[in-house]
Amino acid sequence: MDIREVAPGFAVSPQIAAEDMQALADRGYVAVVCNRPDGEEAGQPPLDELRAAANAAGLAFHHIPVAGGAFPEGAIAAFAAVRRGTEGPLLAYCRTGTRSITLETLANPMGLGADERLERAKAAGYDLGALAPRLGG
Repeated sequence: MDIREVAPGFAVSPQIAAEDMQALADRGYVAVVCNRPDGEEAGQPPLDELRAAANAAGLAFHHIPVAGGAFPEGAIAAFAAVRRGTEGPLLAYCRTGTRSITLETLANPMGLGADERLERAKAAGYDLGALAPRLGG
């Protein structure tokens, strides 16, 4: 797993597998958010398999899919609600981690300024500078 910590209690990752769920729980995570549509590409682990493995490991599992570079307000609001409502470390993942860090940056659950959100993404290995106009920065 390529886990990239963005902030205390929040990290993003490229695609994870069902067998990773127990390791995440063992590392202290309490919840996982999948930001991929189910069946997005061949070879992607099925959502039901991932959800079952997460639940078996004692992790909450949330599915907030986004695709095609679109980040609808409903998905942003749902992501913010999960982030604010989760008591403990949370990992969000997608194919590369970019959609997950983008949702975090747009949702801004910590109420940070645009520059700080972009810097956190950059420190985790994601250049989201193109989002600056949408963030007001």
